[in-house]
Amino acid sequence: MTTSPLADHLAALGLRHTAGHLDDLVAIATKKRLSPLELIESLVARESQHRAKQSLERRLARSRIGRFKPAADYEWNWPKRIDRDLVEAALRLEFLDGARNIVLVAPQGLGKTMLARNIAYQAVLAGHSVLFVTAAQLLLDLAGQESARALERRFRHYCRPTLLCLDEIGYLSYDARNADLLFQIISRRYEHKSIVMTTNLAFSDWPTIFPNATCATALIDRTVHHADVIAIEGDSYRRREAEADKKTRRGKRSA
Repeated sequence: MTTSPLADHLAALGLRHTAGHLDDLVAIATKKRLSPLELIESLVARESQHRAKQSLERRLARSRIGRFKPAADYEWNWPKRIDRDLVEAALRLEFLDGARNIVLVAPQGLGKTMLARNIAYQAVLAGHSVLFVTAAQLLLDLAGQESARALERRFRHYCRPTLLCLDEIGYLSYDARNADLLFQIISRRYEHKSIVMTTNLAFSDWPTIFPNATCATALIDRTVHHADVIAIEGDSYRRREAEADKKTRRGKRSA
């Protein structure tokens, strides 16, 4: 790494990539006989690319999307029912402009979380702030706050991103307190910022998630008012893969 006074000055100005690669950049400019204007354009282009890469890495880290299979690997012919056009429109982020929601409704093992992660990833690539969290994680976090001020800070944390992805709604049931907390998140983002949700239950079954909550109906209404609901029906991918793996192992033992 260059340690010349010029490199130090560049670093002090925030041009850290240029400072760190100054010797290489000067060598390239000399070899290609770049004019002063061409040299400046090259420096600006490289610095911009570096900053864009760093920004993407930061947004990805903050999004907590985790590892996932790309949408290109999704087997569209496996589900018995899926609106591919609606899914692909969601992957193009068409819903974000109108602060609409996406709700993926499917039994376990049909790829709803995979699709949600891909939507979230596309949003990060497009320059948006994203947060991916399970419903259980979000509610555990909110319910664990010990003061009204701390709770308000966490509300702002979940309402700040352009896109909030809530995964696995319906796998656990919650009390009225948790229902109220989730309603606060949905209400604060309502008509302002988008939410992507995944659930294994139809909306008619959502009262079973919050059996004693008076806000359950209002929660559902605000979720679906400006939403594309994508229902996926069929047999589990994971079950199919497990059965195929079992057959493979059985075949190896027989051989």
